[in-house]
Amino acid sequence: MARKMKTMDGNHAAAHVSYAYSDVAAIYPITPSSVMAEATDEWATQGRTNIFGQTVQVTEMQSEAGAAGAVHGSLAAGALTTTFTASQGLLLMIPNLYKVAGEQLPGVFNVSARALASHALSIFGDHSDVYACRQTGVAMLCESSVQEVMDLTPVAHCAAIKGKIPFINFFDGFRTSHEIQKIETWDYEDLKDMVDMDAIDAFRKNALNPNHPCQRGSAQNPDIFFQAREACNPYYDAMPAIVQEYMDKVNEKIGTDYKLFNYYGAADAEHVIVAMGSVCDTIEETIDYLVAAGEKVGVVKVRLYRPFSAEALVATIPESVKKITVLDRTKEPGALGEPLYLDVVAALKGTKFNDTPVFTGRYGLGSKDTTPAQIVAVYKNDTKQKFTIGIVDDVTGLSLETGAPLVTTPAGTINCKFWGLGADGTVGANKNSIKIIGDNTDMYAQAYFDYDSKKSGGVTMSHLRFGKSPIKSTYLIHKANFVACHNPSYVRKYNMVQELVDGGTFLLNCPWDMEAIEKHLPGQVKSFIANHNIKFYVIDGIKIGKEIGLGGRINTVLQSAFFKLANIIPEEQAIELMKAAAKATYGRKGDAIVQMNYDAIDAGAKQVVEITVPENWKNAADEGLDFTHAENGRGDVVNFVNDIQAKVNAQEGNSLPVSAFKDYVDGTTPSGSSAYEKRGIAVDIPVWNPENCIQCNRCSYVCPHAVIRPVALTEAEAAAAPETMKVVPMTGMADYKFSMVVSALDCTGCGSCVNVCPGKKGAKALAMENMEANIAEQKGFDYAVTLPEKTDVIEKFKPATVKGSQFKTPLLEFSGACGGCGETPYAKLITQLFGDRMYIANATGCSSIWGNSSPSTPYTVNQKGQGPAWSNSLFEDAAEFGYGMSLAQNAVRGGLKAKVEALMETAGDDVKAAAQEWLDTYGVGATNGAATDKLVAALEACGCDAAKEILKDKDFLAKKSQWIFGGDGWAYDIGFGGVDHVLASGKDINVMVFDTEVYSNTGGQASKSTQTGAIAQFAAAGKEVKKKDMASIAMSYGYVYVAQISMGADFNQTVKAIAEAEAYPGPSLIIAYAPCINHGIKKGMAKAQTEEELAVKAGYWHCFRYNPAAKAEGKDAFTLDSKAPTGEYQEFLNGEVRYNSLMRSNPEKAKKLFAKNEAEAKARYEYLNKLITLYGADKTEE
Repeated sequence: MARKMKTMDGNHAAAHVSYAYSDVAAIYPITPSSVMAEATDEWATQGRTNIFGQTVQVTEMQSEAGAAGAVHGSLAAGALTTTFTASQGLLLMIPNLYKVAGEQLPGVFNVSARALASHALSIFGDHSDVYACRQTGVAMLCESSVQEVMDLTPVAHCAAIKGKIPFINFFDGFRTSHEIQKIETWDYEDLKDMVDMDAIDAFRKNALNPNHPCQRGSAQNPDIFFQAREACNPYYDAMPAIVQEYMDKVNEKIGTDYKLFNYYGAADAEHVIVAMGSVCDTIEETIDYLVAAGEKVGVVKVRLYRPFSAEALVATIPESVKKITVLDRTKEPGALGEPLYLDVVAALKGTKFNDTPVFTGRYGLGSKDTTPAQIVAVYKNDTKQKFTIGIVDDVTGLSLETGAPLVTTPAGTINCKFWGLGADGTVGANKNSIKIIGDNTDMYAQAYFDYDSKKSGGVTMSHLRFGKSPIKSTYLIHKANFVACHNPSYVRKYNMVQELVDGGTFLLNCPWDMEAIEKHLPGQVKSFIANHNIKFYVIDGIKIGKEIGLGGRINTVLQSAFFKLANIIPEEQAIELMKAAAKATYGRKGDAIVQMNYDAIDAGAKQVVEITVPENWKNAADEGLDFTHAENGRGDVVNFVNDIQAKVNAQEGNSLPVSAFKDYVDGTTPSGSSAYEKRGIAVDIPVWNPENCIQCNRCSYVCPHAVIRPVALTEAEAAAAPETMKVVPMTGMADYKFSMVVSALDCTGCGSCVNVCPGKKGAKALAMENMEANIAEQKGFDYAVTLPEKTDVIEKFKPATVKGSQFKTPLLEFSGACGGCGETPYAKLITQLFGDRMYIANATGCSSIWGNSSPSTPYTVNQKGQGPAWSNSLFEDAAEFGYGMSLAQNAVRGGLKAKVEALMETAGDDVKAAAQEWLDTYGVGATNGAATDKLVAALEACGCDAAKEILKDKDFLAKKSQWIFGGDGWAYDIGFGGVDHVLASGKDINVMVFDTEVYSNTGGQASKSTQTGAIAQFAAAGKEVKKKDMASIAMSYGYVYVAQISMGADFNQTVKAIAEAEAYPGPSLIIAYAPCINHGIKKGMAKAQTEEELAVKAGYWHCFRYNPAAKAEGKDAFTLDSKAPTGEYQEFLNGEVRYNSLMRSNPEKAKKLFAKNEAEAKARYEYLNKLITLYGADKTEE
């Protein structure tokens, strides 16, 4: 049957095939494989049928370990089952991989291969995860491109069924999983035709069934276990032939030549590379270039990695080969070599290649780009038997020197590169663009997206290629025909136009007229444009976006401009196709948003302006890039900023040698580096008008990035302040002046501060105004942060109040969180209250990514150098990790306590008094710090040996505040067992849950916190069951402090609950409502605090505190802080896309689920009211 051409990524290609062969999919979100599971869920919701005529039953589990268990159970009971995972998720599946393989069950585990966390997390691609499974007994099939994923995924499914061995079907994470290509797709009839239906029937008949019962999973003893384990050997011996049989069936249908190992290159090659994954396409492209120049080179592409067929490998290598190089995309420290190399060496032993030298190289770890120039270096290498490529290793000298960049793409390929700002929609628009080109022209198309892990506001680079020949270039574009810069601040930060070919096109989104262009464009950009005949265009996308109502989402404006300038498709047709794509993309957000995008498309095509390049630009002087250079601050952070951060942020991180990381081998980085970034990404910033200010500090309280702060100044400090700094008398403290300062260059422009400002008589004290025009605000901020904290001001207004807390230095600042983020205001407040003595164990998720995404460390220190000690272990174990931190403190401190008590018996009065105060406050963090300072001073004055022994560990003396941070995906699902154990332990540990009601970090999948009726990834038809009641589970212990908070609903209750939780001498759980960009708030993230308020007013969310200590004091233990709901519940639901999109797609179901949601909320409020009585103070009759 003729195959249709379609533009899609590797994830969709794998899901398309797996859907056909699956009865059941058990899933759990993880980057970069979640897309496969999302597509499967969407298709099932839409009613797509598999080859058996049924929709796939899709079930989200609580973790990857749970998903693997469900896969095992489903297979055991006779359903063909698949799952999709990567990285740490695949590691959690390893125990079940052994079981599924041991029981000969034909499951398929689709893996977008990804790096594993070691010294640091990397969400990007390599083969570390799949190599970690090579010992489990599963077969392993690798694909090198999006087309191969489509072509060969059927082989994994069919061979698993016939050969009775489960498969890991893998391809490179991001480079293949997220690369969009125009490919040929399978028709399900062809897929059905290839599978062995008799083998499926045999599998089902052999499944567990009470009608013909048997037992599996027995415990065997030493007498028989070994023999039984060896009995599977014939199945593994037979599997390579079965895989080749199905490859031949594929070849017969589509005219390919897939083999267990495929050779590409010169027939008389003398040097051959053995590799697998996406690098093979780059190697093929390089071979074409080298063979044309007379070189005798080739590549062996590994497809079936397990079982590894030595015979097939040897048969594939040309007899002329004199040298073999094996490339591995992993690192196994301490091993003799990486896995594929060891396999190849073992396979060649005793064959005709026994004496052929075999070299081994590592490449591409964590998605490091691998280019044709690097491959040429591999072919030229005759000296280093073990080597690395793509980096400069000046420590162990393993790296190969790379020559000049090569152009190996087929002639006629058009290369385009787009520089965007995270969350401005650039990536989404380019995905649509490549699909428009791929699906509506006869051209081949490829798109790949390169970005950092900031939640939004980071740099994104979209790489688009299209042409008349197939595109094998699995590496980034550095020579482009078209470059677009979607953020004007980038022109002084990055080399962009320099990547254009002569006569190329440069599109700059900016608000500048010609005079401003002359002022802002650096000399080196002007000279390159002029000397290389670059066609230069500008468009004011921000102005258009604001006028239309899209704000910073300027993607469709600039997409339209691209199509007009690129002239690939006739303009009228392009506009029509863009509008169709916009409707498909934004339809779920409502007709108004769709119309705005239509208007943006029309405006983008009309408002592009060509700039006539002045002749004098040819001689413009090079002004260099705006590199950050730190001079002031702590030595460790200054060195880190200058040596690492400045280069990484300038997109020059690839040039850093291994020696640059010699001080950071274990992944440690200094606190407070984010303060040096000064990204300047906001279009508008808040400007303070003191006349309307009541000095309430609410703006600072809610700021997600700690960029707006109140300052108390003495007369002398006020006199020395910059002229631009506005200062007024402080209300309530006549000796001080007051100012509200803004870090213009750190602001994201979300407007949350303006939103909550009460102002005076209806006139707000803050207004969002143009950042460039108000850049002088930065001087006031930079001065303010040098001033000492005013302890008397803090005491006057009380640290645990909205106003007083904001005079304390935030020890979380300028993070990579989204503008308007609902999570960071809570975390920032906690650092203001306890940051100088905090430990934080952070679960992987949004809060770990905005909390420490290299090279930015937003957790910082106070003027004494104290601040949160922050670390991330994994996703699933954060509670246990934090518990371990607490155990360490208790152990070391307990030892010091014994030494202090022993010293008291012989010490003088000063030491005795200080020691007694320290012992008296031993368990009270709020007062033990001061007591510790006194004890240290007394011990230093004493100078005796016993005192010196204690002082050696003086950093452990003070009572610390142990916190565990994470989102609802962690707390409610994957980490729930750990959270429960920590709460049950009775230890003084605080758990903070940022409850966004979805897995925010992986794209918004449903968790057990997701409410009834909400549409989320993995719940495409709306969630059917109600939210898990974590608070009640915790309260059931009777000795856990529990609070639910919602900052925007009740500022005072939030700070009160956090202070009470930390003071409580046992476990505490705080669940904080956190609106998220994934919710699709109609009002925008500027109104996140308003959304928190409306959630409580409507009765959707409830604020309360349960304090077990209160009962002992004769007070009610439970306080319901939320008033009876007065808001319109359905109106609240309708204000968020996660709810209202269901109303558009399935109104009947939406009404039913929304009514259920509201009824559940009302029932919960009634239940909470009953808790007031249940946990009330004991009352005795008089």
